[in-house]
Order: sequence, then C-alpha cells, then structure tokens
Amino acid sequence: MINNKIKLKVIDKATFCRAFEEETFRNIKKKNIKIPVYLSAGQELIPSTLSEICKIKKVKPLLFGQHRCHSIYLAFGGNPAKLVRELMSKSDGCTWGKGGSASIHSTKINMYGHDGHMGTQGPIGVGACFVSRKPTIVFLGDASAEEDYVLAALGWASTKKLPILFVVEDNNLSILTKKKVRRNWEMSDVAKSFKMGGYQLD
Repeated sequence: MINNKIKLKVIDKATFCRAFEEETFRNIKKKNIKIPVYLSAGQELIPSTLSEICKIKKVKPLLFGQHRCHSIYLAFGGNPAKLVRELMSKSDGCTWGKGGSASIHSTKINMYGHDGHMGTQGPIGVGACFVSRKPTIVFLGDASAEEDYVLAALGWASTKKLPILFVVEDNNLSILTKKKVRRNWEMSDVAKSFKMGGYQLD
C-alpha cells in the first residue's frame, strides 16, 4: 500500500525532475546547451511513481526509455551532475558525451539508451526481457506505440508471459497530429486484445 510517506517521496522526485528540466530550458535559451534537447517536463510523475513502487517491491528493472528520458534517468537514481555533463557534450557525462539528450544510458541503473528510431525501444526491451527474464519497463509515446513492430513485440511479450510493463505516455500528439485523426482505438484496448492487463489512467 502506498502511504503518505511514499507519496511525499514521489512528489519530491517529481519536483526535482521538473526543476531540472526548467533549469535545462533556461540554459538552452542562454545558449549554454548547444545540442538538441528533448524535455520530459509534464511526464515526471510517471517514472517518479514507478521508481518508488520498484523500491517497495525490491525490484531493479531494466529500463528502456524514449527520447524524452531525463526524468526516467533522474527518478530511477541517475546522477544529475552526469546528466548535466551529458547535455554539455562532455566525455564524463552519463553517456560519455555521445548520447546527448535523447539517448541517456546508464548501466548503474539498468537504463539503456534510445537509438533514435520511433518505438524501437519496444521490441528491444522485449528482447532483453526475454533473454534475461528480468523485470523490465518500456516507456513509449502514443505515436511510437502505433508502430507495427511495437504491436508485434506486445504479442510476443504476452505469448511468452514476460515480466514486462509497457508505459504509454500519451500526450495525444504525433508531432502535431492529434490521436483522433490517426486512429480510433486506445492502447489499453490493444493490450487487452493481446490478453495482457491494460489500463487507461488520466
């Protein structure tokens, strides 16, 4: 059961993640950060909550994030100073200055960087989970969840009864195209059609 103490820890993490992103944005405007940056502001409660649940369950999952992954890294225990150095393209950054904002990688927290292709973290995460049998969390956007290889990966994960959680961070947009223009279904319904638990949370 999640008590008030744990809820406060979630809020504390989420607040830190949001403050980090706001400071990052200020430094982008000042041109102190010169690489393309994908902010996760507005999504920080999701990894903050999941990381606390994992602590309660004493689980250290494999993490596969999308390009807006700063809050995943920070919430699950990534080093903030190393993320700053990564955004400055420094060799002592969390991904050695090679991943930039979109491909944060840290073996210390079991986080594997995104390769830049839409939704590929889905099948890659499923493959890693299948081979290792370790609990795995895959973060997707609502647009990347529409890719055929993501849907195939869901089917495989269900068939093999893998210990995997897919989190679809749904902002209703693929670039600027709203969901109602693109499709007439929700991912929670797709999950149920694959005989997986599927939940729609507002």
